[in-house]
Amino acid sequence: MADDDERTMNRNGLAPIAEEDDCDNEEEGNPSTTSSSSSDDDSDDDQDLQLQETQQALEKLLAENPSDYDAHLNYIKLLRKRDDIDKLRQARESMAAIFPLTPSMWQEWANDEATLSTGIKAFATIEQLYERGQHDYLSVSLWCDYLNFVLKHDPSVCEFSSSGVSKMRNLFERALTAAGLHVSEGSKVWEAYIAFEETVLANVSQKNEETEKQLQRIRSIFHRQLSVPLTELSSVFHAYKSWELEHVNVPERSSEFEAPSHVTFAYHKAMEMYNARANYEEQISREGASETEKLQNFMAYLHFEASSGDPARVQILYERAITEFPISSDLWLSYARYLDQTIKVPKIVVDAYSRATRNCTWVKELWVGYLLSMERACASEKELSAVFEEALQCSFSNFDEYLDLFLTRIDGVRRRISTGMSEEDGLNYAAIREIFQRATDYLSPSLMNSEGLLHLHLYWSRLELHHAKDLVAARGVWESLLKTSGTMIEAWQHYINMEIEMGHLDEARAIYRRCYSRRFAGTGSEDICHRWLRFEREYGTLDDYDRTKKKVMPRLEELQVFRLEQESKSIAVELGSKVDLGKKSSQKRKVGGNSTDEVPATKRRKGISSEEMTTEKDASRISKEETKNEPTEEKFDRREATREDAQIKHSTAKGTYTDQCTAFISNISLQAKDGDLRYFFSDVGGVTGIRLLKDKFTGKSRGLAYVDFVDDTRLSAAVTKNKQILLGKKLSIARSDPNRNKKGGGFERRKHEHGKTNEKPNESSDATDAQDEPASSQPGSSRRQGNSVQLKGKTAFLPRTVVRNIGRSSNEQGDDTSSKSNDEFRKMLLKK
Repeated sequence: MADDDERTMNRNGLAPIAEEDDCDNEEEGNPSTTSSSSSDDDSDDDQDLQLQETQQALEKLLAENPSDYDAHLNYIKLLRKRDDIDKLRQARESMAAIFPLTPSMWQEWANDEATLSTGIKAFATIEQLYERGQHDYLSVSLWCDYLNFVLKHDPSVCEFSSSGVSKMRNLFERALTAAGLHVSEGSKVWEAYIAFEETVLANVSQKNEETEKQLQRIRSIFHRQLSVPLTELSSVFHAYKSWELEHVNVPERSSEFEAPSHVTFAYHKAMEMYNARANYEEQISREGASETEKLQNFMAYLHFEASSGDPARVQILYERAITEFPISSDLWLSYARYLDQTIKVPKIVVDAYSRATRNCTWVKELWVGYLLSMERACASEKELSAVFEEALQCSFSNFDEYLDLFLTRIDGVRRRISTGMSEEDGLNYAAIREIFQRATDYLSPSLMNSEGLLHLHLYWSRLELHHAKDLVAARGVWESLLKTSGTMIEAWQHYINMEIEMGHLDEARAIYRRCYSRRFAGTGSEDICHRWLRFEREYGTLDDYDRTKKKVMPRLEELQVFRLEQESKSIAVELGSKVDLGKKSSQKRKVGGNSTDEVPATKRRKGISSEEMTTEKDASRISKEETKNEPTEEKFDRREATREDAQIKHSTAKGTYTDQCTAFISNISLQAKDGDLRYFFSDVGGVTGIRLLKDKFTGKSRGLAYVDFVDDTRLSAAVTKNKQILLGKKLSIARSDPNRNKKGGGFERRKHEHGKTNEKPNESSDATDAQDEPASSQPGSSRRQGNSVQLKGKTAFLPRTVVRNIGRSSNEQGDDTSSKSNDEFRKMLLKK
């Protein structure tokens, strides 16, 4: 027995205490033995010193980062090696408080405790360890160890008292519920249950009614097992028939027992079910398969079980999959959804979400589902608050997920107050206000000027107004938002709408006075002016309308002038860069010439290269026709796109960016920074530069960016991430084309993009042909589009005959002078 204890302690890493004997005493006088012993002692001292230093390093690491899973494992392993029992228990408790432990870790813990102490108190401690272990993951081996431990060490069970037998049966039934449907290992629990009942049968003293009752109990367990698809079910069927022959003493019974028809039918049905699942069982247990393949096999198996319509089987298969892949967030989410939609047992659902959040702490959807499941289970406010606080300590991918968590908590508190459930917890509206304030303080620095923060304040103000009946508090909500996000026109408009809905027109008018002169992004400044005028038309008097118009119209004119000035500056920058890059030796102006080679910058259309510039008169007319009925937002988009081209061309002119290996990204979140984009492309790698475009007036991000890569391979990989989400926005990623303005002209391209064209159907082919011709081969050619003429090449020298004939058809002109180049016109004049 002592040898068995010693082997057990060595297996668990706990060295037994050495006993002194005569042999040891005799060897003390041997010099060689003494020298060897001294050498061993020195070696042990060095090893112990090294272990002590490692232990101190691990303790420091865990103090700095308690969430280091590997550090916990190494620390426990080291303490088991050093036999530091007290610290070992504390280390295991610390790890179990943060992470779920694997079944093998629970078994190791229980075995260690069993070898260290005995008695009633030790039995209760170890039994509690097994109970805790069943909560983390499904493990048939852990259940079997638990059952065997209770069978051997529980005095009431060992004595087969009525309470002990009842306790053991309840434990077996729990084990069958948890693992009895486990196709490959469930038979272990069934066999142990039958063995226990047979032992009880052997201890029945009287061969009477009690014996028959016990036989019927064992028979019932056999029947239940034969209806479940398990491995080696045919062996169980033969064992059942042998048992019947042995215990049912009927003389006329033949040697071959015929099972009842309903048992035989259930057995054959179970065998059919097992045969249908045998291939799936083989796939998920196949050795050498990768983790990805194994997970895919589990998902296929789950799909098959779900189609069979047995929720209990689907649930236990999910438990098996989770034991194999405990940190697969997709698997946990799928499991939780299935429980929510199918099982709908509050205790089971809450338990699953609790375990899911311990394994995948970074998944916001699991925490939200956890809070909702607890609310459905009528959990107390204290329990809900504890889970919410725990969720806030986790690390999510972006602050929008924290916002969703806050909103879920607010929704729950609001519902409890509305339904009267808050009386038990003493909740009132002050609790909602406190959560709103906390959310604002927590999220405002990161979600400034975002739709999420606006939604939070809109929700808050609505509750203050309609739930708390506090108009002053509702106004305070909007005022606090305007202090941090005063450049959001939506915030001002929602504030105004609230006052209008309440019938406070003077207050709404006062807010308009405060914001109409502010500068907002895009066309917001113009929009707020037009909205104020519309407000006065619908709600104000004629005097109110006149006073407002007197204030607003100068502001609109000022904004229009400002826009035109900024566009002129950007056009000048664009044309300046084009002149520097576009000049060629064959097109340079001779010194002392009388003609000019460049059209003034103010007469050039934005987005058209120097080789494709129209005359001032035609460009102005086309611009008016293009924007005649265009909505304000489309006008702004067109101007923004033009300004973007000017910025890129200006950068190219300076030689800073070539866009030869660059990705263009649009629909970027306005909160995104360079670091966010760099992290987004971290899996691609090779990022050499990031240019996040910003508005010249406000300095805010425009949601556009150019990302340079080191080579074309990395660029191609980056383009494959198109439509992936960054900070809640689905990005549009395309390869940047630096020659896009040389392919048909920027002005015509934008007209096509906006669906605006002045070409007639019968003229489209001519325009296309002219566009496809190389610019270098048409130094002085012109191209007619609609009723306009677009001159290519140097257009400063225009003979009067040509100017008079621009816009006329060839029949009206009577000659072909309009098709001559500038050099040909010069030669004609020299001849004259």
